[in-house]
Amino acid sequence: MDDRERLAERFDAHRGHLQAVAFRMLGSLTDAEDAVQEAWVRLDRAGAHDAHQVENLPGWLTTVVGRICLDMLRTRKARREVAGDDDAVAAMPGDRMAEPEQETLLVESVGRAMLVVLDRLSPAERVAFVLHDMFSAPFDEIAAIVDRTPVAAKKLASRARRRIEGTPATEPGEIDVLWHRRVVESFLAAARGRDIAGLLAVLAPDAVRHADAAGLPPGVPLEVRGADAIVEETLLLTRNAMFADVVLVDGAIGLVVAPRGRMRLVLAFAVKDDRIAEYSVIADPQRLERLELAVLPPSR
Repeated sequence: MDDRERLAERFDAHRGHLQAVAFRMLGSLTDAEDAVQEAWVRLDRAGAHDAHQVENLPGWLTTVVGRICLDMLRTRKARREVAGDDDAVAAMPGDRMAEPEQETLLVESVGRAMLVVLDRLSPAERVAFVLHDMFSAPFDEIAAIVDRTPVAAKKLASRARRRIEGTPATEPGEIDVLWHRRVVESFLAAARGRDIAGLLAVLAPDAVRHADAAGLPPGVPLEVRGADAIVEETLLLTRNAMFADVVLVDGAIGLVVAPRGRMRLVLAFAVKDDRIAEYSVIADPQRLERLELAVLPPSR
């Protein structure tokens, strides 16, 4: 085995960790693989001799991947600003919602809601949060990646954490927040299982569903009244439920539909007397941008 083969073997020993870091930073399996491959190119370019001089190869590789991901996030953000939000939504039409098995596993391991909220952070906030809170990287290493002081890097992670955790409209311990979550989770479970009785159990008889045109197939009305009519429509759109997760929407319990971890729709609910009285399907890019979204802790 020559030096390059030994170097490749050392790199492959860390590939899984590097891909996990890159996926959480980028939210895309393809982009994560590209970032890890670029890290190998840079290591290979440095050569076996220089790599041997690195005391902490895993830390060095994580730093390299972090810098690559930061550049990719900045490029992605600039591209979105040029293209506009309408183009970003158009890139995810409803007939391309399937996920490859490997990407599904990665999305589920991180959480759809988490990936959506991470995607709303600035590139530097996302890198700092992922490296520190998910992989316990020290702030002096993070600072070198984001080109800030360790104190500033700590503030980036703290700011990201506050945005990710959010603030419920009522105190977390209050029964209405916990119960509203159970109601919305029951709605989601029933939609996934095409459970008519389950849907009727959580919908008020006179419930109303509103929707943006961008969130519906052609011909579906923007407003539907009555639990029976809502159930009939919900059963036609159950594939959305397969890509949904519970999330805080402006401080209240809601759902985000996020194929491959990319936000497509948000459902905002009004719960009264332990049933869903009204909900809105939000798909307009400008409305989505204005929403405050946060991740809920795992339900007990």
